[in-house]
Amino acid sequence: MSRESKRDKDEMRPEYDIRGGVRGKYYERYRQGTNVIVLDPDVAAVFRDSQSVNQALRLLIDVAKSQAG
Repeated sequence: MSRESKRDKDEMRPEYDIRGGVRGKYYERYRQGTNVIVLDPDVAAVFRDSQSVNQALRLLIDVAKSQAG
């Protein structure tokens, strides 16, 4: 068993220097909500950014709507 005290375990390592951090930097973006979607590698190879994925999904939505109505 390690001889480290509980205090030693709770101390932040020197390489984890967060003094330059900005409090609440992503707060507003987080508050708006987030959706993380993981694409399979073959799909990600075709759709390299969220804009292209959204464009393809909107097209699919339009096709589905036209088929239903």
